[in-house]
Amino acid sequence: MNALIVPQWPLPKGVAACSSTRIGGVSLPPYDSLNLGAHCDDNPEHVEENRKRLFAAGNLPSKPVWLEQVHGKNVLRLTGEPYASKRADASYSNTPGTVCAVMTADCLPVLFCNREGTEVAAAHAGWRGLCEGVLEETVACFADNPEKYHRLVRPGDRPDRV
Repeated sequence: MNALIVPQWPLPKGVAACSSTRIGGVSLPPYDSLNLGAHCDDNPEHVEENRKRLFAAGNLPSKPVWLEQVHGKNVLRLTGEPYASKRADASYSNTPGTVCAVMTADCLPVLFCNREGTEVAAAHAGWRGLCEGVLEETVACFADNPEKYHRLVRPGDRPDRV
């Protein structure tokens, strides 16, 4: 996989961020090539291989918790425990080594962390989720005041539609 985008973002020690493109995976058309979404009709073995490639290329400390994104405002608090449901459009964690992840196309990924690097979050921000309040719900998870953390909006593939 050769299409990992690492932002030049002033991150605290122990926090990393990256985005992927669709290059470098094994999925066949129309899902080519690095499809990470198990929610579509792609071959599940291809999706799993693509996720393994992202995990390796990103040198991630743990496997990402993949959400069942529904264009809403729910935030899944990642604690390491089994989850009854992963239906959410953002994830938050204050557990070291936890990887928050969202999948986007024409929606935007918004990443957060506090200055100490002890709290992180990722939100899937499309127009529906923005109207519902997904960013506000994500921010509400943090113990710190909003002035005390970093925010980064990553690219979507259709800036003309956001």
